[in-house]
Amino acid sequence: MSVETTSSRFDTIKWLIVFALVAVAVVGNSYYSDQSLLYRVLGIVALAILAALVALQTAKGAAFWLLIKGSRTEIRKVVWPTRQETVQTTMIVVVFVVIVALMLWGLDSFLGWLVSLAIT
Repeated sequence: MSVETTSSRFDTIKWLIVFALVAVAVVGNSYYSDQSLLYRVLGIVALAILAALVALQTAKGAAFWLLIKGSRTEIRKVVWPTRQETVQTTMIVVVFVVIVALMLWGLDSFLGWLVSLAIT
């Protein structure tokens, strides 16, 4: 899914608007710290949605949206394992981790014993 997007001469202005909206949200949250948290969160969410809508109007925003849509398409193609396959694979991993841990513990104990013989 390849789409050529050309940068508009207004993209820079749109990005400045996005950054200004984010700055207004941050400063407004600080300035209105005495207000209810609910109102501040609603204000931040509204400004974030507005900033996202403006950002999506740019060339990079449109390319990002295409990436998101393509990712959703690819996720639908994935064949996810069943619960039984997941449990079996997890158990195999756990068993091998325990076996390797025991082997390393045995090797460490043996080498520690050899070093203690050499020291004493």
